[in-house]
Amino acid sequence: MMRLFHTTIIMIVLFLSACTSPKVEQIDLSGDWQVKLDSTNVAESENWASSKIEGTSISLPGTLDDAGIGTPNTLEPAINNYVMSNLARKHQYIGKAWYQKEIEIPSDWKEDAIILSLERVLWESKVYIDGKKVGSANSLSGTHDFELSSLTPGKHALTIVIDNSNKFPDINVAGTKYPDKVNQDMAHAYTNHTQIKWNGILGDIVLKASKKNNPTNLQVYPSKDLDKLKITFNQPISEEQPVALEIKSIDGNTVYSEKIKASNVKENQYTLEIDRPDGVAFWDEFNPNLYDVLVTTSTGTVNTRFGYKFVANDNGNLTLNGTRIFLRGNLECVIFPLTGHPPTTKEEWAKLIGQAKAYGLNHLRFHSWCPPKSAFQVADEAGFYLQVELPHWSLKFGEDAQTVEFLKSEAHKIIKDYGNHPSFIFMAMGNELEGDFEQLNRLVAELKPLDSRHLYATTAFSFQRPAGTRPELEDEFFIAQWTKNGWIRGQGVFNNKPPHFDADFTAGAEFVEIPLVSHEIGQYSVYPDMSEIEKYTGVLEPLNFIAVRNDLEKKGLLDLASDFTYNSGKLASILYKEEIERAMKTPSFDGFQLLQLQDFPGQGTALVGLLNAFWESKGVISAEEFSQFNSELVPLLRFEKAVYENGETFKASVEIANFFKPLNNQNINWSISDEAGKVLVNSQIQNVNLSIGNNTNLGEIAYGVKTDSAKKLKIEVSLEGTKYKNSWNIWVYPKDVTLSNKNVVVTSSFAVAEQALKKGSKVLLNPDFKTLQGIEGRFVPVFWSPVHFPNQPATMGVMVDDKHPALNNFPTDTHSDWQWWDLCINSKSVITDSLSVTPIVRVIDNFVTNHHLASVFEAKVGEGTLVFSSIDLMSNLDERPVARQLRHSLLKYMDSEAFSPSESVTIEDLKGIKLDKKQGKFSTEDIYVD
Repeated sequence: MMRLFHTTIIMIVLFLSACTSPKVEQIDLSGDWQVKLDSTNVAESENWASSKIEGTSISLPGTLDDAGIGTPNTLEPAINNYVMSNLARKHQYIGKAWYQKEIEIPSDWKEDAIILSLERVLWESKVYIDGKKVGSANSLSGTHDFELSSLTPGKHALTIVIDNSNKFPDINVAGTKYPDKVNQDMAHAYTNHTQIKWNGILGDIVLKASKKNNPTNLQVYPSKDLDKLKITFNQPISEEQPVALEIKSIDGNTVYSEKIKASNVKENQYTLEIDRPDGVAFWDEFNPNLYDVLVTTSTGTVNTRFGYKFVANDNGNLTLNGTRIFLRGNLECVIFPLTGHPPTTKEEWAKLIGQAKAYGLNHLRFHSWCPPKSAFQVADEAGFYLQVELPHWSLKFGEDAQTVEFLKSEAHKIIKDYGNHPSFIFMAMGNELEGDFEQLNRLVAELKPLDSRHLYATTAFSFQRPAGTRPELEDEFFIAQWTKNGWIRGQGVFNNKPPHFDADFTAGAEFVEIPLVSHEIGQYSVYPDMSEIEKYTGVLEPLNFIAVRNDLEKKGLLDLASDFTYNSGKLASILYKEEIERAMKTPSFDGFQLLQLQDFPGQGTALVGLLNAFWESKGVISAEEFSQFNSELVPLLRFEKAVYENGETFKASVEIANFFKPLNNQNINWSISDEAGKVLVNSQIQNVNLSIGNNTNLGEIAYGVKTDSAKKLKIEVSLEGTKYKNSWNIWVYPKDVTLSNKNVVVTSSFAVAEQALKKGSKVLLNPDFKTLQGIEGRFVPVFWSPVHFPNQPATMGVMVDDKHPALNNFPTDTHSDWQWWDLCINSKSVITDSLSVTPIVRVIDNFVTNHHLASVFEAKVGEGTLVFSSIDLMSNLDERPVARQLRHSLLKYMDSEAFSPSESVTIEDLKGIKLDKKQGKFSTEDIYVD
């Protein structure tokens, strides 16, 4: 009897516990679904939604590619425009896919509003419940939400149709260099070049229940004067009573709690306005303070998270909370090569943004797309600035009314869904847009009064003139690669002018009266890293990398692949450094956006990163090294040139770009040292006050060059007691060196060389490079991609045997540096495919043609010995100290016992050093396949 009593009590307790357990307000629908493809569009006519779909099991969130569903890839590795276009999808499906799952609605949801929310879809979705259509959604930028309010408790068949076919073709510029039409779409919201045209559902797949009249759409607006806070929310029924407003720090401390009368500003929208509470601190990159806001009305509670910030144009300067900021930016183009789609977890975004911050970045530009909420959340917490764009790259904006309406709806959705995130500071209507700028201006004018938390621009640059050369009427910031007054990035400068470090972009920038950011700077190609191939363990195959590897193996160059990557990467890092420093030296600049720190595996395999596509180091430059010239405070120098002769004076003006905080009574240390680390001279600039912005003319470095040998020197400038330092190389040369030797015949004539070699002489053969068939000498490497931009001299810097005794009197690293500029410009690279020679100075060919290229090599020729140079070592040597020194070093070597070439060529081999007229430049037709 007692046992029965206890059992009864336990059952009563369990029953009461069940009755009082918290109501479930959200049901996660992730897990197993059934999927069936509808490539012929018959499903709706056959009413698939009304019956159980007998398909394939798939796990959602996820994609068909994840599940290995779709047409298998049949491409083979080959250097052609099909393969070199982009990473290859292992499986591909474009069209409608029907996903079905049984759901159960709890009984206590009977009176509730029910929403089905799909976090990220590409790009149209339709929803059916028990065979009846609920509705459709069309967005590339945010959640697809469906009202299921009439849904009764119990079990139901939920069917979702996802259509990833192109809905608005005009939103994409076509990359016609790529013969496969599916790979021609270039905008990163819908493309196979970075993310893929996946079909599936990503992120949250949830059912949400709430009271039918619950408040929604809570938005928080800090004021321009930084003293007020406006809060708006929507509610379908009238709210006459004061509402409760509570603001908490994210650690749970209440900083504001009051009941306030809400103003009904328009139908169903209410506004609260208060003074900024004392406990609400500003949000920025150094102080990412976040707060939770809760509004409780008579019908329920709504909440959101925000950071108090206001971004503005202050007389042409970009300011945040009244303080000038400078964007050190990078593009994010949906490059996630394991999945082919953006991550939706905070952990993955935290890793990416953490790596970006380690390299000194404080900003990401999302090129022609908008990221998911987790990217904003991580950026908020990290103090990281974001630029968001509409999902298109159109050259015909305004021609199609439906496309314009879709993009307008996307703009409104973006500012509604993500507007509270303080990291969201910029919004552009798209990338490099062309078309009707009057309509673009109208769209910006429509958005600005709706949401003042961001600055808006009609486009991120444009090739359409005069747009792209000066701001549009409605622009609140301006992104450009040049203006009507000239270049504001390095590609138009570095190959055409001798190295100089006293320049900035003021001439092209100073007339712009709104915040100015330089567009897609860099784009210096790095040779593919063959060790990366094994990292592709996901849905994409690196057939482009494998094709290059196979070609290198066929041509006997595979052993040099890692050296090609390292040395081309070092040149790219040198150019990125000068590019960034020029931007930082420009007082009228407000930032730059790199293209980019990591590789871009599409658009012809555009490997422009110092990191690979996984945001991992290529071993070229460390985060610590890169952040020395890319951080919130950077010591800078202005000096005339890279090369100095004995008797000259090196002079440099010291300045500091400070976008950290005001610093008073600082000491700046500087030193000049040689390669052995011996300090030749050092000093200190004392008691310097550093304000926010460009601190110029802080002091001068002067060093009289006295040398009888060639040397590389390092100038270092540091802020005492801090981590902030920066350094530059210069090269010093003697004026008087021997340029001839009685034991060596120096000639530019093949005929003279032939006669001398037949006599067993030593010959330095230096033909006039302008008469050689060869690839035009270039200092800068391939721009972007040799496939995407084929008509360019496509080499990737020199690779030097720096330990070779021929260079004992010529200080050099293994890679190009600024002292190589004159040598590269005054040269041609000759193809030595058919010669058995090991270059002393090799030129790295691009990864499409993969020739053996040389500028300097040695060989036995019959009874004689030869050093061949296609670098001009003859002309104007009084004015070309680097060429003079290289000639001197080669001659010293040739007159020594060390000069004993082990490889042989014939006179006919030498006469055959030439290129077919097509070589050196190639067109895409050369690498197309039928």
